[in-house]
Amino acid sequence: MTSDFKTIFITMVRSPEELSRLTLLVKSIRAWGGRLARLPIIIFSVNPIQVSCKELEDDLTESIMLDIPDNLRRYYYGDKVFACARAEELFPEAGTLIWIDPACLVVNPPIEYLLKEQNDCAVRPVHIKNVGLHANEPLDIFWKKIYEICSVKDTGSTVETFVDKSLIRAYYNTHAFAVNPAAYLFRQWLSLFEKLVQDSEYQQAACDDVLHKIFLHQAVLSALISVSCNEDSVRILPSEYNYPYNLQEKVPEDRKALAFNDLVTIAYENRSLDPDKIEDIDIREPLKGWLREPKF
Repeated sequence: MTSDFKTIFITMVRSPEELSRLTLLVKSIRAWGGRLARLPIIIFSVNPIQVSCKELEDDLTESIMLDIPDNLRRYYYGDKVFACARAEELFPEAGTLIWIDPACLVVNPPIEYLLKEQNDCAVRPVHIKNVGLHANEPLDIFWKKIYEICSVKDTGSTVETFVDKSLIRAYYNTHAFAVNPAAYLFRQWLSLFEKLVQDSEYQQAACDDVLHKIFLHQAVLSALISVSCNEDSVRILPSEYNYPYNLQEKVPEDRKALAFNDLVTIAYENRSLDPDKIEDIDIREPLKGWLREPKF
C-alpha cells in the first residue's frame, strides 16, 4: 500500500481474542464509517498471530508483521507505541493516521478524526483520573521524570476527565486518536517511552505498581502532546468519540449515552456487544440487527 492516501486507519492484533474483535472493528468501519468507510486499514500483528486479509474479505486492509524489540514486547503497550512509530515511518505523506484499538466499535462516520492543516492531533481526555494529577497537585516522581525527558519542568495544559469530572494536567485517552505524521509525534513517543522503560531506577521508583506500568505509554504521549504541540493544534474530540461503554455504570447521568446509535466510536473492552444481553443502553435499528448478524 502506498502513502498516497490522505487518511489511514491503523490498529494491531496480539491474540486470537483480539483477532475476533479486529474483524468486528473492520466490518464496523466499512458498515458505518460513511465517507471514511473505504479508507485503508493497516493491521499490525505480533507473533504468533498472523492476519489474513483475505479472510476479512476486504481489499483495503493490509497486514504488517512487526518484529518488536524484547524490552518493548515485555512492557505493557510497548508494542502499541512501536506500531504507531512504524506507521508514521511507513506513511509519512498521509495527512492523518487514525489509531483505533481492536476493542472499539465504529457506529457513525468518525469525521472528527480527520485532521485539518493546522491540526497536529485529535484526542479525547481520559475518562478517569487514574494515574493523572490534579491541576494544582504537586508533581510526583512518575510525572516529574516524564516532563523532564520532554525538556520541561511542568505543563500548564489541563483537561477535565469525562467520568469523574476531575480537572487534571493534560492526560489523553488512547483507545482511538488521530495524528498528523508531519508532527513526528509517534516516533518521539517511541524514543521517550524507550528511555523510561530502560531506566531501571525510574521503573523501580515510579512504576513499581501495575497501574503506572500500564499507563506509562499514555502518560508519555499526553506529556509530549502538551509540551510540543501548540494548544490550537490539538483538537479535543467530542464525547461521542471513544465513549467508555466499559465504564457505563460509572458515567454520570448527565453524561451517560442513551443509545449506541447516538455515539460515533465506542470503547467496550470486555463488555458484551450482544444486543440481547445489553440492558444498560439502548440500541436502535438498523445497528441492533447488524450486531446480531454473524461476522466471523
